[in-house]
Amino acid sequence: MFDLAQLRQSAELVHRHMAPTPQLAWPLLAQRLGCEVWVKHENHAPTAAFKVRGGLVYIDALLRREPQVRGLVTATRGNHGQSLALAARQAGLAIRILVPHGNAREKNAAMRALGAEVSRHCTRTWYAAWPPTPWSCSRPYGICAGSTCPSA
Repeated sequence: MFDLAQLRQSAELVHRHMAPTPQLAWPLLAQRLGCEVWVKHENHAPTAAFKVRGGLVYIDALLRREPQVRGLVTATRGNHGQSLALAARQAGLAIRILVPHGNAREKNAAMRALGAEVSRHCTRTWYAAWPPTPWSCSRPYGICAGSTCPSA
């Protein structure tokens, strides 16, 4: 768990890398629901998903904990990978992302556009490819999985 100081530190980090997400009142929705309604438009975030914040915070913490890391290996189907690819690119790190065969081409293209090396690695679920064995042997890579990774 994190404390208030860590939350503030993370918020400052995120605000350095992205503008606040627009939050707009929707009167017709409020009328239908019978209460005031505000919608946070995550589609305006750099990856069009809220997960971008988790990637920024994770990469920052990884580099403070392990400054020798030169890249990251993870497995995902899309938004999480875009978040990590964006944060890795901003930090000057290489990133390799395992995706299942048949993964959405648009998600793969979005991760590649953010600088990730994307590899179709398994047929059923990305867990079948975990952990990534010889891939990270040539240089120091962090492995983003399970509880060590933001909103996988």
